[in-house]
Amino acid sequence: MSKYQEAYEADTGHKVPESALGLSEIFEKIEAGEPLPPRGQQAVDAGLTAHTLNDATVAPVIFDYYQWVVTHYFKPGQLNELSAKLIGMAFTCANIFQTDLPQPLTLNPWQVDAMAEQALATGQAVVVENNGVFILLHQRHPEWPLINQGGNDFQPAYVTLMRRLTERGLRIAYLGDLDSTGIQIADRLLARMPRVHREDFLSLQTPEHVSWWISQVGKHNIKRSRRLKIEDPILKQELDTIVFSKKFVEQEQLIFEYEPLITAWLRD
Repeated sequence: MSKYQEAYEADTGHKVPESALGLSEIFEKIEAGEPLPPRGQQAVDAGLTAHTLNDATVAPVIFDYYQWVVTHYFKPGQLNELSAKLIGMAFTCANIFQTDLPQPLTLNPWQVDAMAEQALATGQAVVVENNGVFILLHQRHPEWPLINQGGNDFQPAYVTLMRRLTERGLRIAYLGDLDSTGIQIADRLLARMPRVHREDFLSLQTPEHVSWWISQVGKHNIKRSRRLKIEDPILKQELDTIVFSKKFVEQEQLIFEYEPLITAWLRD
């Protein structure tokens, strides 16, 4: 039993489930003063699903244990983690526009019209659905051209700027969660970008990659592998893999898989 588990159980009288024992490594890093990735990545690294440490409804006992340790065991400010809280109403990217401003760059809706014509620093970019994965990839590869899709929020400023950039010839490749909702987000984005070539868009998240990732690291979950309406035939094929397997994969599980794929694509 770890010292964190002992302290929690002694104070609260609640038992720590075995599924939460992987958090001890996270706590040891906090104690050692090491910087941590976004919280979703922490959860996946500990063998949990990505929302476990952010959403109290996913696994309440584990959530309470994590919150108790970071609040009561450690000193205020001792937790040093990358934040995945990016502005949801705007457009967040890295190394897309020619500018001397620090990256990532977050544009509000009032900047969109002007930035639509701003000189570009790249001819291609990777769109990343997950906020935490976006910021972690940027930290690990600060030169990469990345766009934060920001989940299922298709607000007008984002769509307008994305459409204009692709009309100007920016090639985009997409990466998202491999669950029903993640495939639906990809489908909705592709449908809104008439100038985007599907070959580019799905060059990283191919049906072959999806099938392999599902078979190797997929987690069983009926709700996250349900049938949803998808228009694009290739994305339908990817959803079929998810539905038939009844498994899903989160982006946080694929960081090390992404890196060589993105590196190769950016050289294309």
